[in-house]
Amino acid sequence: MNDNSVPYWLLWARELQSISQTGLAYSKSEHDTRRYERLREISAEMVDHQSAFSRETVLENFRIQPGYATIKVDVRAAVIKDAKILLVQERSDKRWAMPGGWADVGELPSEMVKREVLEESGFEVIPKKIIGVYDANRTPSKLEFYHAYKIVFLCEITGGHARTSEETMAVDFFDFNALPPLSFYRTSSRYIKEIRAHLRNPTRQTAFD
Repeated sequence: MNDNSVPYWLLWARELQSISQTGLAYSKSEHDTRRYERLREISAEMVDHQSAFSRETVLENFRIQPGYATIKVDVRAAVIKDAKILLVQERSDKRWAMPGGWADVGELPSEMVKREVLEESGFEVIPKKIIGVYDANRTPSKLEFYHAYKIVFLCEITGGHARTSEETMAVDFFDFNALPPLSFYRTSSRYIKEIRAHLRNPTRQTAFD
């Protein structure tokens, strides 16, 4: 394990996959293509050996990731009302998180977070500031192969009403001192702590790592 509690095998497998994906995107010869395909296979074999995912499943996932290997982006909304934070209960793990999800290509960051909040909770919001930009892979709680950043926005409610969605089974506001079980990978205590710091000090600078 390294200082970030991520297994070395996972770091190596990620790097090999990234090199192979970018190499295949720019390969100019059959020889190079075969070499990068082999790197991709080695990465998949490492994941197969160390996790519950099969080599074939991992390879298929790799094949649908074309082009230059780059960062994925997850957006989350810190929506505050009467000193309470809006959380949604995820159907996938029955735990709670700030509304949000993966960013879609072609959308402005502010539009992405507005859409996610509306889809998952039923509330219309306006992003007011960015709480923080985080490396989302720095947690030992979940195996996520692709590197991702998480952007947490402080948002203000402008309309709408609480409703669930295909991804969420409950919507509610919680006191910061009485939070339900959190979906840690989506909303960790680290993000909650930073949100509270911004609420106490509106001039606090955006956190980043």
